[in-house]
Amino acid sequence: PAAPRPPAEPGDKPPQSYIALISTAILSSPEKKLLLSDIYQWIMDNYPYFKNKEKSWRNSVRHNLSLNECFVKAGRSDNGKGHFWAIHPANLEDFAKGDYHRRRARR
Repeated sequence: PAAPRPPAEPGDKPPQSYIALISTAILSSPEKKLLLSDIYQWIMDNYPYFKNKEKSWRNSVRHNLSLNECFVKAGRSDNGKGHFWAIHPANLEDFAKGDYHRRRARR
């Protein structure tokens, strides 16, 4: 699958949308689902830009997860603290190919 590449300069803001960053994080996990904290960690591990920034970017991640139908809750964590997030099955094939255009999930 096509994955966004980190920017040339580690401190530069990545050119990818939040949908692309979140989707790539989810697709990188063996189960194809992640907890919110794991999504944050994946973004910081792969894009150092976010390590040094204020935490306001996390609001954008939560906003994108909640408001875009391409993301769905996929069960509660084992410890009961938070939900797993996954990509809606209708968007999975496109996202796996690197096509992150915003669209409504075809339900």
